Amino acid sequence: MQTHQDVLDLANDMKARGEAFALATVVRTVSVTAAKAGAKAVIRADGSISGGWIGGGCARGAVLKAARAAIADGQPRLVSIQPKDLLDELGVKPGEAREGIEFARNNCPSQGTMDVFVEPVLPKPHLIICGSSPVAIALADVSSRAGFFVSVCAPAADHGAFASVERFVDGYTLPGAETGDRFVVVATQGRGDHEALKAALSEPADYVAFVGSRRKAAALRADLAEEGIGENRLSAFKAPAGLDLGAITPEEIAISILAEMIAIRRNGQRDLA
Repeated sequence: MQTHQDVLDLANDMKARGEAFALATVVRTVSVTAAKAGAKAVIRADGSISGGWIGGGCARGAVLKAARAAIADGQPRLVSIQPKDLLDELGVKPGEAREGIEFARNNCPSQGTMDVFVEPVLPKPHLIICGSSPVAIALADVSSRAGFFVSVCAPAADHGAFASVERFVDGYTLPGAETGDRFVVVATQGRGDHEALKAALSEPADYVAFVGSRRKAAALRADLAEEGIGENRLSAFKAPAGLDLGAITPEEIAISILAEMIAIRRNGQRDLA
């Protein structure tokens, strides 16, 4: 059986690879249970256990269900698995939630109680910045500090202008799609606008934005339409990028773009908290 450290090492490896998973930890047991407090398991998005152990079939189904839901909405869960008589005393039914606790029935002969905390571990949102303009440099800085994984696609000679970047790409070919939220901002500002925007529209993303005027964006849309880019893709990018905060300086524009990405990413999550 894997030790706690083995499970945590596995979790760290999956986190480094950007793979979504949930870490389930037994926090309390009463009476006879297969797993004891402190037992841990790493659960993938498909509900399979990658490592660790949280008990047998009496608890596994409820925990795996909670793990899949936690990965889907990004919210942790506390699952209390109890025998029928205790659930009846509390006046709750299996599958019901009360005061932040989700209840499930323990059908095993042991009739023990086990509380399991299920914590989702999701990959960082991925921001791909095309260009090396002052706005691009400022956006890379503030977005990295806000918890984004930042990739910069720009000519290699311009890479040295950036300080807070996890990945560089020479030119405007975007990294392949990965799991997690994906944002693309074209901040070339006159240096490779057409090439960068065309590349930005070549991959699916939650957000594609262009740093530039509406007039320039309209001209680029027309040029790309002539090259065969579909209307559904051309209408997918936002221009000008960012919320309308009256921003003027590169730093202010970067903050307005970051604010817009956060608004998109967090949409609906506060209602779940």
